[in-house]
Amino acid sequence: MAAEPTIEEQIAAYQREFQDLDPQVEQIVSALGRLNRRMNVAYGRQTSEIGISNAEWEVLKALVLSGAPYRMGPGDLAKRLGLTPAAMTHRIDRMVQEGLVTRDRDENNRVRVIVELTADGREKWLHAMRLATVFEEDLLQDLSPAERNALGEVLTRLLRRVEHAQPDAGGRLNDLD
Repeated sequence: MAAEPTIEEQIAAYQREFQDLDPQVEQIVSALGRLNRRMNVAYGRQTSEIGISNAEWEVLKALVLSGAPYRMGPGDLAKRLGLTPAAMTHRIDRMVQEGLVTRDRDENNRVRVIVELTADGREKWLHAMRLATVFEEDLLQDLSPAERNALGEVLTRLLRRVEHAQPDAGGRLNDLD
């Protein structure tokens, strides 16, 4: 299998084929894309080590972010994660079998279903957070506090611009499960 071209090689090839390319912009966008892809692989390896998938991690994270008692409806989870209801149901089915979440009828509205984080699910989330923290600190070790702050501010500005221009882009173009 051929190695991925370096960013410099990629920019040179693009410039050869598309003269209007701004190499500075392409360097930034390519580096962000590659960093995101490699970070997702690293996170996937970490979650795999503790017996959950990245997809399951996303559900655990959404439940934790909802606050105690860590409960949400499947439709709300699907919207938050940008999934179809069918994909969310499939994901929840697996997680119920693994003891990471429970799925019960809402006592106040018997038509509504509630997904709730279990103690085991919360422990898996905490373990994944501990692993991620070590990885992220290592990733940013060469940056000073001022550089970290500046990078965080710049990336947040870029994210806001994309969110403003593409408000519906929080989800997926297709399901990953």
